[in-house]
Amino acid sequence: PRPRPLWYRAFTIFSISYATWVVVLHSTSYTATIPGVMADFNISSRPVATLGLTTYLIGLAAGSVVVAPMSEIYGRRWVYLVCLGVFVALVLPCGLVGSLEGLVVLRFVGAVFGAALISNGPGTIVDIAGDESLALCMSWYSIAPLNGPVTGPLIGGFVYERLGWRWANWLAMILAGVAFVMVALVRETYVPALVQAKAARLRKETGDDRWWSRHDQRVSTMALLRTNLSRPFVLAATESILWFFNIWISIIYGILYLCFVAYPIVFTTHRSWTVAQTGLSFLGIGVGTLLGIALEPLWRRLINASPKRDPLTNRPSPEATALVMCIGAVLTPIGQLVFSWTCLPATIHPAIPIAFGIPFGMGNTLSFIYGSNYLAAAYGDFAASAMAGNTVMRSLFGAALPLAGPAMYTAMTPRWAGTLLGLMEVLLVPIPFAFYRYGDKIREKSRVIRWMREERERGERRAARAEARRVRAEGRGVEKVEEKEMGGAVGGCEGEGREQAAAQGARMA
Repeated sequence: PRPRPLWYRAFTIFSISYATWVVVLHSTSYTATIPGVMADFNISSRPVATLGLTTYLIGLAAGSVVVAPMSEIYGRRWVYLVCLGVFVALVLPCGLVGSLEGLVVLRFVGAVFGAALISNGPGTIVDIAGDESLALCMSWYSIAPLNGPVTGPLIGGFVYERLGWRWANWLAMILAGVAFVMVALVRETYVPALVQAKAARLRKETGDDRWWSRHDQRVSTMALLRTNLSRPFVLAATESILWFFNIWISIIYGILYLCFVAYPIVFTTHRSWTVAQTGLSFLGIGVGTLLGIALEPLWRRLINASPKRDPLTNRPSPEATALVMCIGAVLTPIGQLVFSWTCLPATIHPAIPIAFGIPFGMGNTLSFIYGSNYLAAAYGDFAASAMAGNTVMRSLFGAALPLAGPAMYTAMTPRWAGTLLGLMEVLLVPIPFAFYRYGDKIREKSRVIRWMREERERGERRAARAEARRVRAEGRGVEKVEEKEMGGAVGGCEGEGREQAAAQGARMA
């Protein structure tokens, strides 16, 4: 798919990014409509009403390991279309349902299918972007998904105030419908699926079953699914890199989603803002997210200038990427702690705590993007499984912490509850620094990475032997040709001698 026109690849990136944004936006727009949901369904407990957010994140976790791997069997395009179509169909009844239980179930199932966009989106970008432009394309793609959690309360708050909470769901359905049309215009990008389809077409056109591709399945679909379902959990349980990485990312992700419960407590309850105005308080986090993405050239220069190099290729090692993770790990608690100390009393100007959402959002963005890049560089072909396990764990944290938010912020006050969360993030700061300093030694002890290195070396040896056989075969072919040519030359000389003798005999006669 990489030789396709630039405008078409740009459209593909925009379409997948937009569709992912809709799925993520639907997760947090619900938080702005919780007061309406509680009033309609006569619910007095805010944690109970927050289950709509919690179950959605659990659905994203389940879908990332159940539905998303289907792309390795059927290709990305059909998985996108089927999952997005089901997602649209399930958002519609969310605006018609008559009970919280029904709303929770519909949101959970919809999230299971929506997870296919989140899990496979980065893979599509890798499919169509070259090595030189991959970082830039991934940054452009990340703008929408990473801002989805921030724009959800903002858009949902204004829609709720003017049209009611049900219209927040119908707006999400309209946006998802537009995304379905756009994704339907995108062709398949998954190379194994393209090659398999080409081989199948040639078999049909020629009637010759010898046409095949190296991507044709040699195992059953169920066996492949069992592998895809089990491998993320096996890696998460056995790889020391993933132990610490998953804990770090999961906690900061859970605290990020806790903000969508904490901000309304601070600004709506204590500062008496309207729901729509409270949505504006998330702009600081959004600006920080955009700033982290916009500074990608700076982060790339830091990575390229790092002394951490791969001894075989002299290119930046995965530990060079960890340098940007360290910056994100420091910025996140700074934003969290200063927000906590300045959010109250109400006499403090609200611009101050909102502004400190900028380092918080930027730190989260750098941690997520470059943390994923670190895993991709470290685990190679197993990166998808490593990231799938991380997606499950961080989604579970993102689902659990918001449930504790209302009680914690009420009992401890926003200042001390936020301080506790910020100190938790401070305790996690050494993790990316340890990756930067000792990552190469940790990777050397990884059983999976060691196996991949051995497989690569075996592959290189096989390729070298095959090349040597080819050279020898070509050498033997040249020798045979030379012998044939020499034999022809000798035979030609003998023929000429016989002709001359015959002519001499004729003259003598």
